[in-house]
Amino acid sequence: MPTLLRLDSSADLRSSTSRTLTGVFAETWQARGPGHPVVERDLHRSPLPHLPDAALHYAPRLRAEGENPVADAERVQEELLAELSAVDAVVIGAPMYNWSLPSTLKAWLDYVHVLGTSVPFDTDDQPFAGLPVVVVASRGQAYSEATENAGDDNAVPPLVRVLATSMGMAVTVVTAELTLAERIPAMAPLAGKARASLDAATERVRELAATLGGS
Repeated sequence: MPTLLRLDSSADLRSSTSRTLTGVFAETWQARGPGHPVVERDLHRSPLPHLPDAALHYAPRLRAEGENPVADAERVQEELLAELSAVDAVVIGAPMYNWSLPSTLKAWLDYVHVLGTSVPFDTDDQPFAGLPVVVVASRGQAYSEATENAGDDNAVPPLVRVLATSMGMAVTVVTAELTLAERIPAMAPLAGKARASLDAATERVRELAATLGGS
């Protein structure tokens, strides 16, 4: 029974582009039949506490003497890792906030990136290697290599670094740009490009959901 984990982090509960696209992904996944459940975790509506102890970066066996995180924080970490272990694919809504990630999404990363548990350290274990992850990135401006904002995207690179490079997941990034074109008058001439970007992203998430959801 292929199970999807849907993570949303946008603080916009009315017109979020990333929420719209993760919703399309989840709906397409579920449309394949009753054997395609979706687990939803809304990191904005139910934010995780920021990592309270640096010892949580390490598996218990790797912690130094005297490093004893509080039990509640360990339970949160165990719950998130168990949730991730139980699914067959993940879709993550990752809007750009001030050129970076929402703090709610960063908190989730801090809990699940654990040396010696989810990331190799003293062994070669990499339990999440190959897990398909679709990162739905949305940003108000354009950040491709051909634009003046090239190099200013500090949202997608950390996600790819943590999830793909370090944890070994199979990460695909789908991007919707120029989302502020209909909100900021000076960007109004870019509205057509914004709609085209959203249309392309919508088609891509449908395609990925159908493919990753299997038969």
